[in-house]
Amino acid sequence: MIEILTTGYLNSVQDLGREGLLHLGVSRGGAMDPLALKIGNHMVGNDLGCAGIEVALFPFRLRFHRDTAFAVTGAICESSLDGVTLPPWWAIRASAGQTLSVSAPTSGSRAYVCVAGGIDVPQVLGSRSTDQKAGFGGRDGRGLSRGDRFDLHGTEIHVPQHANGFGVWPHLLAEDGDDGDTLSLRVLPAAEFSDFDAASQARFYDGRWTITAETNRIGCRLTGEALSLRQKRELFSHGILPGVVQVPPSGLPIVQMADANTCGGYPKIANIIGPDIRRLAQATSGTHIRFVETTVEQALSRIAEERASFTECLDAMSRAFGLPTAQRG
Repeated sequence: MIEILTTGYLNSVQDLGREGLLHLGVSRGGAMDPLALKIGNHMVGNDLGCAGIEVALFPFRLRFHRDTAFAVTGAICESSLDGVTLPPWWAIRASAGQTLSVSAPTSGSRAYVCVAGGIDVPQVLGSRSTDQKAGFGGRDGRGLSRGDRFDLHGTEIHVPQHANGFGVWPHLLAEDGDDGDTLSLRVLPAAEFSDFDAASQARFYDGRWTITAETNRIGCRLTGEALSLRQKRELFSHGILPGVVQVPPSGLPIVQMADANTCGGYPKIANIIGPDIRRLAQATSGTHIRFVETTVEQALSRIAEERASFTECLDAMSRAFGLPTAQRG
């Protein structure tokens, strides 16, 4: 069992989300950075889709009530076990009574705490993820509160038995296209791209956008020079997905994120490719964004590269630390 000691309302239980239910109005949800959750789960010998804790508000503290193992991945932040500092992306054993503390990140915005066996909460519509918008999943559909206690699945601990634990540094986190404080995101033109005037189309790609504080698991709001349609259009509400860039009447883009609404009527100017949605999810308010047009072939190539790097990372850990072979699903 683990007990939450210090937390914020945006911290929640998340797994890989609810696939295949958008037609029922159910958001996909799940970890905003699924790669970080998967690697954290593998580091403690879990199936990749086990539920962990997504930490977006800091500091975060919990107490272990039984001997177990845990990993902290995602954002680069200082964590400590009973005051002993741990490196980023680190897995280690913990004894009953010990306390884990996670401080505010120096890079990134969301950390993931994965515990051996995974967080034991009921499955709702095939997932343990918290949907705070709809009010179900996780712990009664809400964020974590001080005093919350969670049981853990299983008792077997796969982390190697030595005092210092082990860590990884996934090389697929780095991107050559980023420039200083500007995050480059690859996009494909969306259905209504041609409905925007030529100046707005150029401004979308050439302009520098900034993430605002009005950003959460549902959407990422950007500020910059407003975009305009060639002429006003009334659209029926239609299905949308995470990564869709919509432009409301204000002319300032909103990127749909993990808990995105399943339908909407704002014009869509672009779609962010899958690997870059995760990178955007780790960006903080004030980060500058640059959109880079790509092709379907280039997007598929980048997805394949990330999948190959991810598999290489898992296999290397299994060989080096004797971890079980990952169940990739």
